[in-house]
Amino acid sequence: MNFDISQFDAYREDNRREVKKAKGGLPLSLWESYSAFANCYGGVIILGVKENKAGRWYMTGLDNAEKLRKDFWDTINNKNKVSINLLTDNDVEIFEENNGIIMVIHVPKAKREQKPVYINGDMFSGTFRRNWEGDYHCDRSEVLAMLRDQPEETADMKILQDMPLEVLNSETVRAYRNRHMAYRTEHVWERLSDEEYLERIGAAKLSARDHTLHPTAAGLLMFGEEYKILYEFPEYFLDYREVLDPTIRWTDRVQSSSGDWTGNLFDFFFRVYGKLVKDLKIPFKLDGITRVDDTPVHKALREALANCIVNTDFYFPRGIVIRKDVDSIVMENPGSIRTGKAQMLKGGISDPRNKALMKMLNLIGIGERAGSGVPDIYGVWEQQGWKPPEIIEEYGPDRTILKLSFTKKVAIKSGDKKMAIKNGDKKNVTKKTEQQLQYILEYMAPDQEYKTRELAEVVGVKESRARILVNELVKSGRIKAEGKNKGRRYRLK
Repeated sequence: MNFDISQFDAYREDNRREVKKAKGGLPLSLWESYSAFANCYGGVIILGVKENKAGRWYMTGLDNAEKLRKDFWDTINNKNKVSINLLTDNDVEIFEENNGIIMVIHVPKAKREQKPVYINGDMFSGTFRRNWEGDYHCDRSEVLAMLRDQPEETADMKILQDMPLEVLNSETVRAYRNRHMAYRTEHVWERLSDEEYLERIGAAKLSARDHTLHPTAAGLLMFGEEYKILYEFPEYFLDYREVLDPTIRWTDRVQSSSGDWTGNLFDFFFRVYGKLVKDLKIPFKLDGITRVDDTPVHKALREALANCIVNTDFYFPRGIVIRKDVDSIVMENPGSIRTGKAQMLKGGISDPRNKALMKMLNLIGIGERAGSGVPDIYGVWEQQGWKPPEIIEEYGPDRTILKLSFTKKVAIKSGDKKMAIKNGDKKNVTKKTEQQLQYILEYMAPDQEYKTRELAEVVGVKESRARILVNELVKSGRIKAEGKNKGRRYRLK
């Protein structure tokens, strides 16, 4: 998140910028904002500025900026006040403008292994996050989720020493093995016993305590029965709801707690996937005279469902919820996006919350392209001419929501746009534009150049619309353009 003093009059407080008067010294809330920005996507804190009722900024100035800067560095390096200093000297700047002095603090996003960033020496009462309303205090479950995400060995790799291998459902294991062998014929693991096979795929581990194989958390989730899964994951819940008739509460439902099936992830995946693609009105292709039933849309839905599972924090409440109606599918999972939304949309980096589960799905041909899943889904939706997918992050508790629409994008005529503005929708249009601008800024990485076409794909708009957006960002000084016409590229300023 950049700050440009020449654009001061155009700025507003949002989830990446915070202003503070700081007349009597460093405000206590400064450290809450530092924690909040570090635990989310980073941001900018500006001291010596106040926001009026209309939301506009005005300078109040600082009486002794150099003393404030020294106090700031003394405090941020005090472990009793701040758990970790993420800043370098270049992250704190002092500007003098119109006889007023302000201090600008650039707070980077903390790495997964550095979170939670907390204050006052108390992790559970001193951890904050940022949303559109400002800084909010994280509850205990959110802090524990950050701690679970720290190690490279993910939570699903844990060995369950008190459970025998027999808790895994043998029919589900057999079904998985059949799928694996169909996908990879004559695989070297084909002749292994179930025990050896489960160890190879990460569903079981040898315990150093009793030198016996026990299930891993991933093995229990994938192959166990629901009532046994609840021993380790009390909040575990899977729910598929189908509402194809609006007069009926649901036309079909699958729940892990129903008792008439295993309730494990493997069986849930294939039950639900079959229902998701059942009514897809997608033309099938022919390979010679053979019909090819597996279209890019089918593959994208498998990827989306797998992505939902491997990024779930199974210790959080509310569980996985998949909803299908006539023209959309919504997938919700507990847990935040570990790489961050911007990196997830960009692709190329795979950092699933459940690496062992991902490996098991990869072995049967699901989600095999690491880090490319979400960009591929966006690409398929663009090819179909559907409204772009929408990714929403919620906090308190953490939750990730993917909305997939099957309705065609409709070009807005200029006359319709004028009518919308006339009817009082101007604020909504402006808010959407701001979100799109923010989306582009979050996607762009320092020292990289981007074409208009690439940014259009990221936001899910036409190139003509993306051109308007990047021109606005250039005009406001947040990005700069290099080159001319078709060779033009854009980069962060």
